[in-house]
Amino acid sequence: MDITTVLFALVLLLALVTLQSRIAQAERRAVRVERKLDRILDHLGLREDEPWRDEVEALVRDGRRIQAIKVYREATGVGLAEAKEAVDRLG
Repeated sequence: MDITTVLFALVLLLALVTLQSRIAQAERRAVRVERKLDRILDHLGLREDEPWRDEVEALVRDGRRIQAIKVYREATGVGLAEAKEAVDRLG
């Protein structure tokens, strides 16, 4: 393996790690903005149209929290931890 190939591989690896870090940072920012917006909407007494909310609340009432988390994740696209927190707030 010559040095050019090794250097190219290292530069590519560094670029991928940097890109992954920036994506993760953007996702964290988006989650914070969404939380703030949710708080503002709650404070104003406004509700976002969430057709899946009734299903998630019914699953929580029936004691099917894991299924409720799964439905919440599929509907909103959030991660496991955030979905669990949201379902816990509903229950």
